[in-house]
Amino acid sequence: MIDHVGIEVSDYWEAKNFYTAVLGALGYEVVIEYEGHVGFGQGGKPDFWIHQGKPTVGVHLAFRARSHKEVDRFYQIALQGGARDNGPPGLRTHYHPYYYGAFVLDADGRNIEAVCHEKT
Repeated sequence: MIDHVGIEVSDYWEAKNFYTAVLGALGYEVVIEYEGHVGFGQGGKPDFWIHQGKPTVGVHLAFRARSHKEVDRFYQIALQGGARDNGPPGLRTHYHPYYYGAFVLDADGRNIEAVCHEKT
């Protein structure tokens, strides 16, 4: 349904480094970059964009992980990169029996999640 999402960040270089690391843990990479914009994705298509601007708070972004291990790695890398804990890796069975997610707050206070919907 959604083709891509873009957000504004208060510090482009800090955000680019942060998202390159945490999304890299989930198999995403920088697909394109130009004039203060960077698009991340898989298979050559940018699905998530950042650019310098006035950040919007109250945003929740969830990125799909292929395994619990990827969720764990995302969380560890995010905390090492300066994110704040907003919910450690674990099952969230109130969503469904296999919902395994981790939540962090990025430098601009957005709720960033990695989630796996598989058993393991």
